Amino acid sequence: MATYLGQDIFKLGFGLMRLPKNPDGSIDVPQVCEMADRFIAAGGTYFDTAYVYDGGESEKALKAAVVDRYPREAFTVATKLHAAAAGIHDEASAKQEFYTSLERTGAGYFDFYLVHAIQRSYADKYDEYGIWDFVKEQKAKGLIRHWGFSFHADPDLLEELLEKHPDAEFVQLQINYADWENPGVASRRNWEICRRHGKPVVIMEPVKGGVLANPIPEVQAILKEADPNRSCASWALQYAANVEGLIAVLSGMSDVSQMEDNLRTMREHGPMSEAERAVIARAQEALNRDKSIPCTACHYCTEGCPMGIAIPEIFNVVNRRKGSVEFRTKREYTIVTQGKGKASDCVACGQCEGVCPQHLPIIELLEKCRELEG
Repeated sequence: MATYLGQDIFKLGFGLMRLPKNPDGSIDVPQVCEMADRFIAAGGTYFDTAYVYDGGESEKALKAAVVDRYPREAFTVATKLHAAAAGIHDEASAKQEFYTSLERTGAGYFDFYLVHAIQRSYADKYDEYGIWDFVKEQKAKGLIRHWGFSFHADPDLLEELLEKHPDAEFVQLQINYADWENPGVASRRNWEICRRHGKPVVIMEPVKGGVLANPIPEVQAILKEADPNRSCASWALQYAANVEGLIAVLSGMSDVSQMEDNLRTMREHGPMSEAERAVIARAQEALNRDKSIPCTACHYCTEGCPMGIAIPEIFNVVNRRKGSVEFRTKREYTIVTQGKGKASDCVACGQCEGVCPQHLPIIELLEKCRELEG
C-alpha cells in the first residue's frame, strides 16, 4: 500500500483509456463492471479517466460501472482537462470540460484532478485560458480534493512548472523500464525533479501502451527464462510499482484477464530483489539494441490529422514486423489503413509532431512506412 495525505491507497490504479470494446466500437460496459468489481474487491480505489478518452465515453463508463454501483467513499476518481483537445478553442470551452466531466461521471467531486498532458507545443494554452487558477478555484469550492498535472515534456519545463505552481499536489509521469533512461521521455530525470520538489507521482504507461506486455523476442526470452510462469506485463508493472514517492501505477486494462494478471502481480510480487533488477537490466539492454518505433498508441496525433492517417496503427504494424512475436505483413497494413489515410497520404503539416508525447519524428517515420504499401 502507498500512503498519500494520510490515506492508504492500493498501488494499482485502473486506467480507463483502453477499455474493452464491443464489435460496433462501443465500450463493453458489462465487462468493465466485472473488472471494476474485481479491482475493488482486491483493495483498489483509484480510477483514472479523462475528458478526451474515447470521446467522453470513458467517463460515462466510469459512471455506469462504478459511480452508480458503489458508495462514493469506496473509490476515488481522477480525470483531466486538456486545453488543446479537439473542439477546444477558447477559455470558455476549455473550462467547460470540468463541468462536462462532472456531469458525465456523476461523481459529485473529483478526488484527483489534472491539467492534462502538458508538453511544449501547447503548455501556454493553460496560462492563456487561466486553467491553473480555475482548477484551484474548484478545489476551494470543494469540487476537487487534490490537483496536479500530467506531463509529457522535458525536465526544464517540469522544473519551471513546479517553481511556478508550488501548490501542485502531485505529478503524473510516464515511467517504465524502457523509458527510464530514454532521453525522449526522460523518466528518471523528471522523477528526480518531482522528488526534489516533494511531489508524489502517479505513473502512467508502466507497460508503455502495451509494448512491454508483448515486447520484442529478445526481451521475451530474457523474462521467460527468469520466470516462465510470469507475464511480460507483470515484470513491467512490478518495476513501476517499486518507484519511490508513489500514489498509484495506472494500468490501462482492456479485459478481465489483464485485470487478473495485474492484481496477481500486486499480490505476489512486492519489492524487487537484486536478481529481478538484474533481469530488468538485461531487458533494458536488449531494448536499447532494438530500433522499433516507441509509439504508445495514445492517438493524440490522429485527432487533428487532415488526412486521417492511422499513425499508431501503422507504427504498430512496423514494430511487429521488426521482430515481435505476432509477425505483421503488408496484408495487415492494408487492414489497419482500411478507410483511413495511409503513410503516403502524409502532407507533412507537422501537427502530429507538435502533440506527440513521445516527441517522435512522425513525418520521417511515415515516409519509411510507405514501403508497406507496395
